[in-house]
Amino acid sequence: MLSLHHVHLFASDADRTIGFWREHFGATVMLDADFAGARNVFLRVGEGRLHLYSQPPRHAGSGTVHHLGIETDELESLVGRLRAAEVSVTEIRRHPEGDYAMAQAPDGLLLELFQPHASAMTPEIVRSGYFASVTSAGEGVATPTADRGAGARSDTGS
Repeated sequence: MLSLHHVHLFASDADRTIGFWREHFGATVMLDADFAGARNVFLRVGEGRLHLYSQPPRHAGSGTVHHLGIETDELESLVGRLRAAEVSVTEIRRHPEGDYAMAQAPDGLLLELFQPHASAMTPEIVRSGYFASVTSAGEGVATPTADRGAGARSDTGS
């Protein structure tokens, strides 16, 4: 069996980073321990996992990670909560396939917050279970279409 288990991130301030993921994304600390001479924190975020290494990033900027994708069925509410907490987040970009916004996490980590639209998906992708908020019956989260521009193109990839 092969399965992507987690993403391991450097954290210049592990406690601040834990707080960010707990407050805004409901993360649960599964383990907080020393491994190989450094603090390692294992977080569970929905069905995914993040591991934090309590050290500043070795290189400024994004390095080899462009962004982390966070699927939600409440994009507008999530963006509103982040803005209220003074987290830098873009306007929601609306597209037939799904809506998204980009947000800044600690240490300059870019997050893509996205809400897919089941009605725009092929039956194959719906059946695949790739998106947690889209059921195998093809029913997804109802999303308003009034603000979506016709022919809009995405300017970021997931």
